[in-house]
Amino acid sequence: MISVEGLKVEFGVKPLFTDVSFVINSRDRIALVGKNGAGKSTLLKILAGIGTPTSGNVSIPNDCSIGYLPQVMVLQDDTTVRDEARKAFADVDKMKGKVDALQKEMEKRTDYETESYMDLVERFTMMQERYMMMGAENREAEMERTLTGLGFLRSDFDRPTSEFSGGWRMRIELAKLLLQHHDVILLDEPTNHLDIESIQWLEQFLSQSSQAVVLVSHDRAFINNVTNRTLEISCSRVIDYKVRYDEYVVLRKERREQQLRAYENQQKEIADTKAFIERFRYQATKAVQVQQRIRQLEKIVPIEVDEVDNSALRLKFPPCLRSGDYPVICDDVKKDYGEHNVFHNVTLTIKRGEKVAFVGKNGEGKSTLVKCIMGEIPFDGSLKIGHNIQIGYFAQNQAQLLDESLTVFQTIDNVARGDIRLRINDILGAFMFGGENSDKYVKFLSGGERSRLAMIRLLLEPVNFLILDEPTNHLDMVSKDVLKEAIKAFDGTVIVVSHDREFLDGLVDKVYEFGGGVVREHLGGIYDYLRNKNAQTINEAISKQSSMPSAAPAPSKEAKTKEQTTNNDSKEAKGNTMTYEERKAQQRKEAKLAKRRKQLEEQIDALETRKAELDEALMKPENAANMQMVNEYTELQQQLEKLEEEYFDTPTLP
Repeated sequence: MISVEGLKVEFGVKPLFTDVSFVINSRDRIALVGKNGAGKSTLLKILAGIGTPTSGNVSIPNDCSIGYLPQVMVLQDDTTVRDEARKAFADVDKMKGKVDALQKEMEKRTDYETESYMDLVERFTMMQERYMMMGAENREAEMERTLTGLGFLRSDFDRPTSEFSGGWRMRIELAKLLLQHHDVILLDEPTNHLDIESIQWLEQFLSQSSQAVVLVSHDRAFINNVTNRTLEISCSRVIDYKVRYDEYVVLRKERREQQLRAYENQQKEIADTKAFIERFRYQATKAVQVQQRIRQLEKIVPIEVDEVDNSALRLKFPPCLRSGDYPVICDDVKKDYGEHNVFHNVTLTIKRGEKVAFVGKNGEGKSTLVKCIMGEIPFDGSLKIGHNIQIGYFAQNQAQLLDESLTVFQTIDNVARGDIRLRINDILGAFMFGGENSDKYVKFLSGGERSRLAMIRLLLEPVNFLILDEPTNHLDMVSKDVLKEAIKAFDGTVIVVSHDREFLDGLVDKVYEFGGGVVREHLGGIYDYLRNKNAQTINEAISKQSSMPSAAPAPSKEAKTKEQTTNNDSKEAKGNTMTYEERKAQQRKEAKLAKRRKQLEEQIDALETRKAELDEALMKPENAANMQMVNEYTELQQQLEKLEEEYFDTPTLP
């Protein structure tokens, strides 16, 4: 579908890409990987036709449609969510206009036997088929499915987009892109503004799609579940691995070992050649051999080794004072915004040294409770911060708060104190800001580089209580792994708000679930939490929990165990002792469902019979221009799809 040949991009002395060639085929799902600043976003822009290479060609067929979602967009706030999503169907509306115009022309003409009229009928038929294939008649239902899959409620559809945060508006743009049914989809960090259940919905959508996908993401689970091919940008070149990410990691390790052996052998050869030249440079009897060695040395092409692998990216939090035994104690905490209750009856205790995760859908109050703990917003109830607590806080927008007029070095130098100032260059080098990179201005840094710089600022002061709100957004795989290991080795207390399953796995030993205005405690890691709830997604887990008799969490383990036992007993007793009124209501409900399903079956059978009759009639030449039959067939198809959708949505009897 898309052919890239001899691509070269230069922004400075050293080229970003050199001699890059690869092909994107239909149904390819490609993960584009590489260190931050390697040029992943630049390559996506070139494929989308937004960027221009220094040299080389990108060949795209005329009938190939490409959709592109960048990391940052200029968003419009002049319409509702529904109307904004409908803009995805602009091409469908144009097609509808063409179909209507051809239909009106056919109705006016009476020269049914002429060749021009037959050409008109043929054009109308082809246009009508293309219009139907675009799913035009089901676009409202498809739009609603896509928006709800990305986390919107039906009550949100008619709200102005200006009421939503930038992350939610990016979801609208993602929904529009998916609804346009492009042949190739280019996604630059699509999961940054999604929660876990929305990411899982997107995984399923892309995996089942017939479109080609090229994506940049630092969510390892996401790219593993979606992609079947990996393109790595390394040392100004693109290496093509025809495997998913996990297999690529293994192959890349083997390739790097070979690369290092070749590099070491080459360095030995260069050293031996130089030693020979220096030893016999002034001996006339060796003049010919010396000249041969000089020419041999000039022809050697240096073997490059990826800078990421050479960087000793090791993080270690500085020593800190010992905190009290209970850094956070919440008792009946409640937060309202006007009439909207974010959460209520929040009762929890976080002990010293615990590492916990806050999970749940966006908007359920994770960041709000963090702000309550930080004392940034008022709340009702009791929230106590323990003795001798020193908090280090990394917010979602931390990277955007950096001063763009400063260099990387100045940004860190301004916050460093005492002896730490002597180690600034070492710290910057550990975060891949070594050498000339420390003199870069913040305004020229990529999103990932800014996040790393903001994380350095957090590490400069000794703290014993870390609160990290989406710390992995824009971090590359290596940085995430090292940060995870540093947090695991941290002897203080940690709260992590994150939708990154791989990052949370093995890091936290307790999960707090936010949903329906309630915060619930679950012991174990993120996958233990989902497994114990017998759920595939957090949304499913929240739905199951909300149906339980008691919603409030227990203030202690003993009380929690007692309450759980009581709830289980009462639930079992209720199932065995259903009252007469409840049984009658259940029977009426089952009878109503059975009656409706039977009605739907009869209506569907009748419509399918009539559809078969119309199919047979429209095959005859004399009925090719019978607009009454064509319109009846179209309306019948719409009715049939609606009835079938209702039929499959109607629950079957147990």
